[in-house]
Amino acid sequence: MWKKIAPLLVALSVALNVAFISVWVVLEVRTHRVADATHNEEIWCPLHRRLNVTDEQWQRIEPRIAEFFRQVRAICAEINRLQSELIDLIAADEPHRQDIAAKQEEIRAVQQRMQQLVIEHLLAEKELLSPEQEKELFEMLRRRGACAWPCLKTGTSDAEPDVPAPQNKDFHQPGTQKGE
Repeated sequence: MWKKIAPLLVALSVALNVAFISVWVVLEVRTHRVADATHNEEIWCPLHRRLNVTDEQWQRIEPRIAEFFRQVRAICAEINRLQSELIDLIAADEPHRQDIAAKQEEIRAVQQRMQQLVIEHLLAEKELLSPEQEKELFEMLRRRGACAWPCLKTGTSDAEPDVPAPQNKDFHQPGTQKGE
């Protein structure tokens, strides 16, 4: 049984590792859309508020973020579709390993596009940040890591930044009762 689902687990793991930066930013934006009173309310992205970007920087960054999110959503939808197809191939009465391997390759190609998109976005944004802001951005990314998603946490650490979990009432963390 494990031999049949191992390719799926590997594909899902790679997808999470490749896309964590973009999903982290998207979750941050969605869950913290309302700016708190101590920050410029024009800067709706909590990441960029935390970096203390100037209004001038934000005017150049915001259109790039909007385009980045548009592309991320399209790639995520494609990955989800392909993973669903992979699950169907694995769940077939008589799974064909060649078809499964081919679908895995399709997924890897799309994941590579996601990774390239994230890299290009970070390189472009890096050009707009001050050295201090750039340093803080990459320190935050290093601290987050792929396993920092709230749904993947197995424990907590004092070294983690204080970025709250999504406030979605339907969100469920492993090890807790839904609704707690």
